[in-house]
Amino acid sequence: MNPSDSRVLVTGAGGFIGHHLVTYLKAKGYWVRGVDIKRPEYEETKADDFLVADLRTADAAIGSTEGIDEVYHLAADMGGIGYITGSHAEITRNNTLIDLNMLDAAIKNGVKRFFYSSSACVYAAHHQEDANVTALKEEHAWPADPEPGYGLEKLYTEELCKYYQNDHGLETRVARFHNVYGPLGAYDGGKEKAPAAICRKVASLPDGGEIEIWGDGKQTRSFMYIDDCLEGVHRLMRSDRSEPINLGTEEIVTIDELVDTVSKVAGKALKKVHDPSKPQGVRGRNSDNTILRKVLGWEPSTRLETGLGVTYEWIAGRVGVTDSR
Repeated sequence: MNPSDSRVLVTGAGGFIGHHLVTYLKAKGYWVRGVDIKRPEYEETKADDFLVADLRTADAAIGSTEGIDEVYHLAADMGGIGYITGSHAEITRNNTLIDLNMLDAAIKNGVKRFFYSSSACVYAAHHQEDANVTALKEEHAWPADPEPGYGLEKLYTEELCKYYQNDHGLETRVARFHNVYGPLGAYDGGKEKAPAAICRKVASLPDGGEIEIWGDGKQTRSFMYIDDCLEGVHRLMRSDRSEPINLGTEEIVTIDELVDTVSKVAGKALKKVHDPSKPQGVRGRNSDNTILRKVLGWEPSTRLETGLGVTYEWIAGRVGVTDSR
């Protein structure tokens, strides 16, 4: 599809990934409508049309999809590990309403293609009990044992996308995001993810200070820079792959190593203080990109230290600390 002939909708366009995606798609030549319950917090949107609306209501979903060819559906109630482990009922209810309304509205308004942003939280817990985790393959979501609340709803909606494609002819694409980070995202308030929270803590501390780390610091993750996420989403949308696919990096690190990398970027030496009583999620999680490479002929390539350099500089500026590099 020629971008100049296509009208696309980005839901969650007031949030971190959605806001960046609007900018990315505009640069590609698309006409873009954004919708969210709020406008972007840190810079003005580049969307051709922006609707402030609550997609938990059917009318808002129907109105936002009128005249739209393709939907990039990123709207969700979500946040960091503390938030998603302490708000199961609210998150599950809100996201169920949003996702059902958007799929129904897409059918009603003749949307041709629908991207759904899922999560690595759908993966079965028994595959993630060791810090030296075997990288997660797409098949490891079944038999189902996802993270409660947020992960369960994401897995359920992945199946809904398949049903809507089979029963209604809606072309769906599903990516399981693995820890996306970058500038212009939440960095405080409880909904920030680990890279942003650590960047904020490091920026707020003097050289030689103590940094609190949730858990023992040995839990492992992979982290994907926002630019790679956007490229992967667009490539997947243009592909023929309808089954869920991993979108992340295979560069696995411990949380202690994540702290060390941010500290290095900031030019600080900090003492780690661990708090095992705080939520830390699964013990280990990493993306297997075998299918991603095969389907897209591409995979995320931004090194963690490179992406964290940009992210730290932005967050340090927000908390009023000059980057010391």
